[in-house]
Amino acid sequence: MRVLLVEDTPDLADAVLRCLRRMGHAADWQADGGAADAVLQAPAHHAYDLVVLDIGLPRMPGTEVLARMRARGDKTPVLMLTARSDIEDRVAALDGGADDYLGKPFDFREFEARCRALLRRPQGQAEAVLRIGGLAIDSAARRVTLDGARLELPNREYSLLEILVGRLGRVVTREEIAAKLFGFDDEAGPNAIDLYIGRLRKKLGDAALVIGTVRSVGYIAEPAPGADDAG
Repeated sequence: MRVLLVEDTPDLADAVLRCLRRMGHAADWQADGGAADAVLQAPAHHAYDLVVLDIGLPRMPGTEVLARMRARGDKTPVLMLTARSDIEDRVAALDGGADDYLGKPFDFREFEARCRALLRRPQGQAEAVLRIGGLAIDSAARRVTLDGARLELPNREYSLLEILVGRLGRVVTREEIAAKLFGFDDEAGPNAIDLYIGRLRKKLGDAALVIGTVRSVGYIAEPAPGADDAG
């Protein structure tokens, strides 16, 4: 998944970015509200699955960035961060369209859990474990098992699997995959997606999930014949 962090304190931003990348997400950083607003209005803004947004920002406060997102009809989940402890600020953020709120300083374990919960919402996945036949994907532990045996998936392969099963039965274009799998600073060769797809297919086999190629468009993941639907 791809996350935009908007935070003006460099040390905290660095720690959050490292946390997000350990979770396997592609993460981009903006240090002021005006720059974040411009990025979110760019043609590729739809690529973000989550925005982590500080309230106190230079040039434009986080509340205004959020208000502009919602006014444009942008429904990307937003986790607000702030050092303010006043309940009025929390209520104002939630009423303004934030999906969740986390006060500074915070425990990174709680931050990770809140991010996981928000990232599950757009996929209609209420539970942490998604099952497709004998395939089980545990988003909390970032663990994948097939017929009870654990599959060792590096971060990019796990993220690719999440992208595909999040659109189960629907075509995901190569452009959409690239936008969610790689951040601004990532170097990805022209065949990188094909490489990750090939590795994922080899590890999954065809017992539970089939990853099909839609020529010149992208890929589609579907339950294998006889496998139960996701649930």
